[in-house]
Amino acid sequence: HPITFLDTPGHEAFSAMRARGANVTDLVILVVAADDGLMPQTVEAISHARAAKVPIIVAINKIDLPGLEANKTKLKKQLQEKGLTPDEWGGTTLFVDCSAVTKQGIDKLLEMIVFQTDLLELKANPDRKSKGNVIESGLQAGGPTATVLVRKGTLKVGDIILCGSHYGRVRALINEEGERLKQATPSVAVRVLGLNGVPEAGLEFVVVDNERAARDIAEERALADKAAEAEDRQPRVTLENLFAKIAEDQQLTLKVVVKADTQGSVEAIVEALKKIETNKVALEIVHHAVGTVTESDVDLAGASKCVILGFHTRIDSGTNEKAKQFGVQIKLYAIIYELIDEVKEAMAGLLPPVLKD
Repeated sequence: HPITFLDTPGHEAFSAMRARGANVTDLVILVVAADDGLMPQTVEAISHARAAKVPIIVAINKIDLPGLEANKTKLKKQLQEKGLTPDEWGGTTLFVDCSAVTKQGIDKLLEMIVFQTDLLELKANPDRKSKGNVIESGLQAGGPTATVLVRKGTLKVGDIILCGSHYGRVRALINEEGERLKQATPSVAVRVLGLNGVPEAGLEFVVVDNERAARDIAEERALADKAAEAEDRQPRVTLENLFAKIAEDQQLTLKVVVKADTQGSVEAIVEALKKIETNKVALEIVHHAVGTVTESDVDLAGASKCVILGFHTRIDSGTNEKAKQFGVQIKLYAIIYELIDEVKEAMAGLLPPVLKD
């Protein structure tokens, strides 16, 4: 069973990829250190995986360290509170103990990945035109390169590839060892040379029949991208325009990310928001955490079409620009009742729109 691992440093890469509309992974392996317990970035990674609707396997690392049994049980309890109940406790999440140092449990982890993929019936047809996603892209000495993950079909040297507003004939396929390949089958990640520009990470690529058609489509998309960019500066969902958006795309859910200065405040706000009852709109809390509003929150909100609610907290530098770029509304409050009341009024369709000249 060939398995392709995409290593996401921290959590930001994962959210940025999702923000670009790519649901690239079939399984998420959540690596948690047995001695550290549940860290904020782990909670954030769980939120991202949930938003992308990808099943999670938990790998508990560093079990070679002595005396960690109590820690492990505590960690499992913390993860259970986040909705990841271990299979041995009657849940559906697979937990594997392992050690990166001694390699103990790695075989079991690989076994569990294969077991889970059998359950999910992950299959792809290699005998069709290729299709997949860009994982990473850049400019190198040989021209633009894109690292792509093939999801269906077989990608071959000489194929004409269309990716967003870029196209080209595949000149070379290079694997992670630096070897040149003639073709790449489903689930293989390769670096592609031959595109006429650098595509965005997360975009889908397809193989088409002729170069002229590819060029025409690419040019049309480039024009559409420019128009969309101008429009994208308008906020996607705000508390004030919620009902206009519902009329547009039947989105009957207000999704929010909650950030506050203390854990107590976060819990109080989340509890109060959950108690709001309205027959018009459902409320979904995509992520909640302690701390300032960061770029990574904007990535998540942009991908999930959320409003960010901040309580007694501030916005990190650079985050406002990113929020404008993604059309994400950030609202800061100092009084908890104001926050709850505004959300209530938005969900009842009573908030007046903000008029700006």
